[in-house]
Amino acid sequence: MLTITKEGNLVLLNNSNNQTLWSTNITFFTSQPLLSPMVQLLDNGNLVLKEGNNNNNNKEEEEESFLWQSFDHPCDTLLPGMKLGWDLKTGNNRKLTAWKSWDDPSSGNFTWGMLLSSNPELVLWKGSIEYHRSGPWNGPGFSGQPVLRLTPIVDIKFVNDSNEVYYSYTLRNKSVISITYLNQTLSHRERITWIPENKTWRVYESVPRDDCDPYNPCGPNGNCMVNETPICQCLEGFQPKIHQNWNTFDWTEGCVRSEPWSCGVENQDGFRRFASMKVPDTRNSWVYENMTLEDCKAKCLENCSCMAYSNLDIREGGSGCSIWFGNLIDLKLVQASQQDLYIRMAVPETSNSIINKILKKVNMRRFLQINYIYKSTENVFGAASKGNTKKKALVITIPLVSVAIMLFVVFLCIYKSRRKHKGMEDETENIIPTEKKDEDENQDFELPFFDFTTIFNATNGFSMDNKLGEGGFGPVYKGMLLDGREIAIKRLSKSSRQGMTEFKNEVILCAKLQHRNLVKVLGCCVQEEEKMLLYEYMPNKSLDSFIFDSTQSKLLDWSKRFHIICAIARGLLYLHQDSRLRIIHRDLKASNILLDNDMNPKISDFGLARLCGDDQIEGNTSKVVGTYGYMAPEYAIDGLFSVKSDVFSFGILLLEIVSGKKNRGLTYTKDTYNLIGHAWRLWKEGNPIELIDDCLGDSYVIPEALRCIQISLLCLQYHPNDRPNMASVIVMLTNETDLAQPKEPGFLIERLVPGEVESSITKQISSSVNEVSISLLDAR
Repeated sequence: MLTITKEGNLVLLNNSNNQTLWSTNITFFTSQPLLSPMVQLLDNGNLVLKEGNNNNNNKEEEEESFLWQSFDHPCDTLLPGMKLGWDLKTGNNRKLTAWKSWDDPSSGNFTWGMLLSSNPELVLWKGSIEYHRSGPWNGPGFSGQPVLRLTPIVDIKFVNDSNEVYYSYTLRNKSVISITYLNQTLSHRERITWIPENKTWRVYESVPRDDCDPYNPCGPNGNCMVNETPICQCLEGFQPKIHQNWNTFDWTEGCVRSEPWSCGVENQDGFRRFASMKVPDTRNSWVYENMTLEDCKAKCLENCSCMAYSNLDIREGGSGCSIWFGNLIDLKLVQASQQDLYIRMAVPETSNSIINKILKKVNMRRFLQINYIYKSTENVFGAASKGNTKKKALVITIPLVSVAIMLFVVFLCIYKSRRKHKGMEDETENIIPTEKKDEDENQDFELPFFDFTTIFNATNGFSMDNKLGEGGFGPVYKGMLLDGREIAIKRLSKSSRQGMTEFKNEVILCAKLQHRNLVKVLGCCVQEEEKMLLYEYMPNKSLDSFIFDSTQSKLLDWSKRFHIICAIARGLLYLHQDSRLRIIHRDLKASNILLDNDMNPKISDFGLARLCGDDQIEGNTSKVVGTYGYMAPEYAIDGLFSVKSDVFSFGILLLEIVSGKKNRGLTYTKDTYNLIGHAWRLWKEGNPIELIDDCLGDSYVIPEALRCIQISLLCLQYHPNDRPNMASVIVMLTNETDLAQPKEPGFLIERLVPGEVESSITKQISSSVNEVSISLLDAR
């Protein structure tokens, strides 16, 4: 029972024994008792406790008169008008905490709140670990977020004064329903908008957005640039702290100064402007609100620990000053940002300064003395004899040789200085095979090259003991480099149909893709007929070795399976939408999902993947390649591939994970159904729960498992336009929104039961498959 006590507190009571389960627990310091306290749910969703006879029409004054309000105690959702941040007068910290799971509203470990510092910023935490930060407020928005993406549907507000520090937003169009909430499953903060026509939520914005968004991916003094390869690069004047780690995309140690630098020495330090930056972590910063940018620079120069400065507010030419001390943490290049950051670094020596220094070191007076001796000798001897001529030649030679040596040293120093300043000394040259540097096929690769000897030794001569498996394009071996790192080597078979084009396709794609749910490629090797890719080693091998094995499948309980499903969906969404390239995988299947030590899945094998333009979502091909049993009907029949053909493959993979059964190679009941047809029959009979893997016992969450089956059938619908995209799939997996009823899927049945009535879809596929040469269907 929810009631108001005589003291004026809102309480929740157990009816059976009147035990207080919850209370607003407010102590009222008023001279007069409350006359008519009341609880009201306002139009904006705020539940408030207030004095009933208060008829104040001023919104701000009315809010101040609330005795208690639910907006001060948020859960996992931020509604328009709510404040996220601190009430400094009461010490109340309004922060969001995610649900533990979509059907368990107890508190998870994923939180979002305001970090108080000299320049406050919004931070996402996973437990006590900082996961993402917004960057400080700079006037139009937060420095770490693209301003243009924040403004179309909402107006944002940031307040930082002696009473409060908070962020809030309001909707520009009051008819739009849009909220921000924390998704524990994906570890994302999402803004979702209600689509009335489809009666579903659509993800409008998701954070982290890309691989540069998580906290400090490049380490101290490293700059993250999502459109570059690799994404992490040292600032100018800095170099990787550990070059070996940097070459294999391990950037956690960051960068250190590459040039000698003495603070305070005249003409030895200065600042370089970096445009469109997310400024560093503000915990090691000071702010001065009334200081100009020039005064800010001078203030930074006074302190040898000051490493950078910028404007506090970038509007109207900029105002205020913020300076940072020590290492610069969590730098990122932000598109559509107007934030400039000035970073302190050693000023490179110019050619003139080098010459002046060398001339100072050379004893010029001695040179003049030599020259004076020569002239004096010439005057004394005049037209000398042959013996005197030799002495004269010797006197002439000495100053000329001195000048030549001095000029040689000068130009050598200038050359080295310019070479160093431009960063021409490539640390990866020592691992590029020298006999291959001039070959054209290496010019487009953006990964470190390893020589054949290194890989041969790492695999113990490609020993069978190190062989992990073999696909259609060749064997995969486990190896260990000299530094102790374990790697997996995909060795392209000489008899494989994958040639240099497919190999380069995979190399270039993998070099540009950076996502936690995609396998990381460490390098490659091209030597004569040998073509190899080096991957991070995945100790648990592939997903099919678990779900299709009666013993291993017991190690995958429902929570692990659901985590794998959601992670694969995130990786596929990155390929389709969030990467710098739009990529259609074309060969998504259980054997191409690898599992790391913590059973986190990573999509692998991009040899068949196709790039599309930013506005292209489909294409066609006369050569149908992939794995029969995972291909969408339109691709197998007509060679039409799209993001929706990947969605179809994901639907099959989802069914296989839930059921523990293969789509192909098995029959179900007396009918010759494959897994898709079997699932569709159970769905129509209202008994889809029979599809769930028996080894799960009663450990699975029934609504979650049934939801996965329904989503898979939506992904498997025959017509591509009926299938959802991966963004919608993720929303459906992580929310309790009502799902549409699936239409009949594309079965791709290999044979029909005699006497059975064929559906129009089955007829179309059966007749069309015979028109496609099976030789074009590459079994992997």
